[in-house]
Amino acid sequence: MSLSPVRRRVAVVGTGAIVSGGHLPALRDHADRVELVAAVDVDQGRLDDFRASAGERVAGFTSMDAMLDAVRPDLVLIGTPPSLHREQTVAALKAGAWVLCEKPLCLSLAEYDDIAAAEEASGAYASVIFQHRYGSGAAHARELIRSGELGAPLVAHCQTTWYRDAAYYSVPWRGRWATEGGGPTMGHGIHQFDLMLHLLGEWEEVRAMAARLVHDTEGEDVSTALVRFRGGALATVVNTVLSPDEVSRIRVDCADATVELTHLYGHGNDDWVYTPARHVPGERVAAWRAPAKDVPSSHTAQLGAFLDAYDAGARPPGSGAEARGTLEFAAALYKAAFTGRPVRAGEIGAGDPFHAAMHGGHPDWAPGEGV
Repeated sequence: MSLSPVRRRVAVVGTGAIVSGGHLPALRDHADRVELVAAVDVDQGRLDDFRASAGERVAGFTSMDAMLDAVRPDLVLIGTPPSLHREQTVAALKAGAWVLCEKPLCLSLAEYDDIAAAEEASGAYASVIFQHRYGSGAAHARELIRSGELGAPLVAHCQTTWYRDAAYYSVPWRGRWATEGGGPTMGHGIHQFDLMLHLLGEWEEVRAMAARLVHDTEGEDVSTALVRFRGGALATVVNTVLSPDEVSRIRVDCADATVELTHLYGHGNDDWVYTPARHVPGERVAAWRAPAKDVPSSHTAQLGAFLDAYDAGARPPGSGAEARGTLEFAAALYKAAFTGRPVRAGEIGAGDPFHAAMHGGHPDWAPGEGV
């Protein structure tokens, strides 16, 4: 007789839209593996509304420390504003809980170092939500690209062209370095360029530009980059919140095929299109067909992969070098844009101003005195 799987005791921190709309459905989809036991929010009314939808058996707290002391959860899901992520992630790790945190995991490479130290001290792990990596379409594309089945990757395009109006930035923590970590590079495009890195692997050099064209924010409202990958491929990256016709797109031109993903906030198998080069025989193209099972990109898909790692006692996907690599790419893009010179992988270490903050203390971009 097989044993029933262990159900992990889960607490959520923050009960706003991303938790209610993303994490709570994922927990319900994995109800045989997890049990939601606690929720934390500083807004009592919002907390009460969440508990009413999640079930009154979920204990409510307005203090994360009080929750950790009382509940001792196995897993903490964090869906608060970005400026709280490092502190809350470290607190959960110190309490022995594994962590799955909304993007960005933290606001700088220096903050990431604090999380890595807490991981090492506790033996627990912290992963960042990048749900676009997950699902059958992304897994299939990565396998085809990384295995060489499509030929060597040559040219790539990564596009996050979204639209946000002034009302969006009226929320106090948005558009500020200290609370959001940057503009659409950190807050929006990071999903797509994380997927690009997942597909193509390690990069070597970034050149970039950024601007404030419309919004009265501390950070940029558009950034662009040119990227050279270790395997030789060249890529363009666009991150903007100025585009009325919103789309998220990744295209990779390989020697034998083009693979293209077009979506907005999530994708399934049908959103991935493969176009063979003229010299590729049909029987080879047939092997590129989408997997029989269509698993959309989602919090559900990522939570499943995370729980698999938890059950195996292994470092989960989206943590460690993977989490740091995406954050380093963002820092390199900002450094290249603000200094006007290329940035190489690995050059932003302790003592570099872009290690401490994404604005790097640049006089044209850093927040002013007292901000």
